[in-house]
Amino acid sequence: MFKIPRRLRALARADEIWLVFLAAVVGILAGCFVAAMVASVQWLHHVLFAIDGHEVSGAAFIDPWRAAFVPAVGGMLLGLIGYLATRRQRIAIIDPIEANALHGGRIPMQGSLLLVLYTMVSDGFGASIGMEAGYTQISSAFASRLGKLFHVRRSDLRTLVGCGAAGAIAAAFDAPLTGAFYAFELIIATYTIATLAPVVVASIAAVGTMRLLYPQPSFQVGFSGTLSASDYVLVFVMAILSALVAIAMMRTVTVVEVLFGKSRLPVWLRLTIGGLCVGALALITPTVLSSGHSALHVGFGADYTASVLFTFICLKVLASAVSIGSGFRGGLFFASLFLGAMLGKLVALGWMLVFGLQIPALVVAIVGMCAMATAVLGAPLTMALLALETTGSLALTIAVVAAAVVSSIAVRRLFGYSFATWRFHLRGESIRSAADVGWIRDLSVGRMMRKDVRTAEQDTPLGRLRRDFPLGATQRVTIVDRDGRYVGVVLVPEIHRDLPDETKARDLVHFADTALLPEMNIRDAMKAFSRAEADALAVLDNATDRKVIGLLTEQHALRRYNEELDRRQNDRSAYA
Repeated sequence: MFKIPRRLRALARADEIWLVFLAAVVGILAGCFVAAMVASVQWLHHVLFAIDGHEVSGAAFIDPWRAAFVPAVGGMLLGLIGYLATRRQRIAIIDPIEANALHGGRIPMQGSLLLVLYTMVSDGFGASIGMEAGYTQISSAFASRLGKLFHVRRSDLRTLVGCGAAGAIAAAFDAPLTGAFYAFELIIATYTIATLAPVVVASIAAVGTMRLLYPQPSFQVGFSGTLSASDYVLVFVMAILSALVAIAMMRTVTVVEVLFGKSRLPVWLRLTIGGLCVGALALITPTVLSSGHSALHVGFGADYTASVLFTFICLKVLASAVSIGSGFRGGLFFASLFLGAMLGKLVALGWMLVFGLQIPALVVAIVGMCAMATAVLGAPLTMALLALETTGSLALTIAVVAAAVVSSIAVRRLFGYSFATWRFHLRGESIRSAADVGWIRDLSVGRMMRKDVRTAEQDTPLGRLRRDFPLGATQRVTIVDRDGRYVGVVLVPEIHRDLPDETKARDLVHFADTALLPEMNIRDAMKAFSRAEADALAVLDNATDRKVIGLLTEQHALRRYNEELDRRQNDRSAYA
């Protein structure tokens, strides 16, 4: 419906300055989206929970009937929205990580708008999840749409998607460097000089827009001291404990999700039950409601006892797991910050009783906050920069970097995934990051195979094989049974060896249990070649019928892979 003039499209493709300009537009849009979503959700909290302040989780008191039943009403509403939205067709929801990894930065707008609505209803009605997923989704989706309007290259489109996510996180936390490195570590999955300018410009533009439209109390904590070598023992203990709690939370989410799935209840009823469970936990403490943004601000200045802190941690883990497992939509970014901060204060109390504490408990809380978020998100530099931008302390930032590194290593060793990539794993996707592997999937066996395959039946005698397939005519023959089903591959040189006259084709077959399928990508094909120690394999129509439709050689697959790599490299350097 709207078409960019050809000359402007050409400029956007040829000059990186125009890409930076597009990134600035994306950042402004991201700031607008975050401001609108924050205002809407806070209005819902005021109306539904009858609170003063910015968010429900920090409220001193909530009417019990509101705390108990508002999340359940939100679950029913969410189920109704899902039914109305998808009753005619399934709407694909592709988040920025998946879009950049598999789809070259292409994000469907319809699914993104639906996810934003889901997220706002979930958080607005008190489900124990954050809004960050909604912020990044809508900002990245509009960035993707803008990039497609200008027909930018695949690599530039992926960069713009990262700009959208960077702007969203930067605006949400009033921290431009945090937003930029969130994009580098999670959305773009690499850092280059070419991507630095657009991502940073988008972050700064988003923060400026947010400050103009919806100024909020800044998330700032001052610390001007230093940490001694002995304090780093506590830092490393904090990192390990944060990793363990994060793994427990991610496992709990999966267990709850499996239990709801096995219940075979309709979606709306699962959401209602999940809302009732969250409401029951909210009767104990309102800190379990919503993302925990206000609860974190209150918690930093409060002197909680160990039992209260332990209760907060257990209930928040359970509430977040129930919310996501029952079907509410959102993220665990801010929930992990709250959990890490409370865990840090709890560990500081215990450490002070046993060993004595030389640094403020608030410092341990910040270390725990960033270590926990790193364990969940898998973005250590992002959290280190969040610590730097919120405290202004280089000494504390170095401690956070150490804790983040230890936490991320512990999660990789003990669990193997961040929360986002764990969700992909549960769906059967082998995505470990947003690194662009979509073109590898497009390079399928079906596209690379030869279709002119020479075949012979398994009962063909040796003499006929030698007559039909002389030396030099071909390198290999695919053997099939009378029904045309795959039996194996015979190498032509072996036919012409000194063999008994009664030898049949089936006696010479190799790779009877190994073949390729047309939907396999080149990575799967190369693994099959390696396992079979073969230089060529037959391609079958499917695993059931096993009809031979082609042949693929390892040499041809490698050549096509290298050609595609060269083409991608040329695309990236076309305007460098």
